[in-house]
Amino acid sequence: MPQPSPMITKDGRFAYEAAGDPGATPLIFLHGIGGAARAWRQQLAAFGDRFRTIAWDMPGYGGSAPLASVSIAALADALQQFIEQLGATKPILVGHSIGGMIVQKWLVQAPKVARAVVLAQTSPAFGKADGDWQKSFIAARLGPLDRGETMKSLAPSLVKELVGDDPDQKGIELARECMASVPEASYRAMMLALIGFDQRGTLKDISVPTLLLSGSKDNNAPAPMMAKTATYIPAAKYVELAGAGHLANLERPDTFNEALGDFVDSIAADHE
Repeated sequence: MPQPSPMITKDGRFAYEAAGDPGATPLIFLHGIGGAARAWRQQLAAFGDRFRTIAWDMPGYGGSAPLASVSIAALADALQQFIEQLGATKPILVGHSIGGMIVQKWLVQAPKVARAVVLAQTSPAFGKADGDWQKSFIAARLGPLDRGETMKSLAPSLVKELVGDDPDQKGIELARECMASVPEASYRAMMLALIGFDQRGTLKDISVPTLLLSGSKDNNAPAPMMAKTATYIPAAKYVELAGAGHLANLERPDTFNEALGDFVDSIAADHE
């Protein structure tokens, strides 16, 4: 069966790519700081035969309008507006990295809207705003830009440090392309939005089926941390992808899709 090609759409404040039957269950993908809607094209195609697959350009990315003031809370508000704009009923959300943080924040204000969520290679907290690790992390990411580098010049090295063993080369090329196209202002704003993020206290309140998906070689969202996070979420399942780094859906799309497919199939079975 030929895979559906995603449609690129601009609707109001948001740009997004979508595939599949508009009447099917919505499966919504949220990319990370270095990503874009197109980073999910393999997933849009792979799941477009049974879901309405949708990937947004986060505010400030691609064709989506930037926020006046960027925070995880403001991004969660934007996600709610996006879902309402789509008319998406009982969606399944897949949030990668900062996308997963946005989903966690959104669940606090909309605990019953989702059918299920996937927290992919993300964290429930970034830590103290004045912590040494946090300061060094931000300095390492923003320092090169302060010294005159560009997102385009930094993209190869940034992507290289994010990936694990033997990544798919087409996926890596797409990851570099996405990273290179991130507006510098958006990249800076998103990095600063991480500071002080902490949803550890609300994990116990997540009431929908949840998959935590980690990569064994992910240094940004380490697998042991994600495994521990899963123990605090009542209806959580934890899956670790061996050899994958922080960009599993691009590095190992088949493995990522298999894990996601097993989860969404189990959700569909429970709703039959």
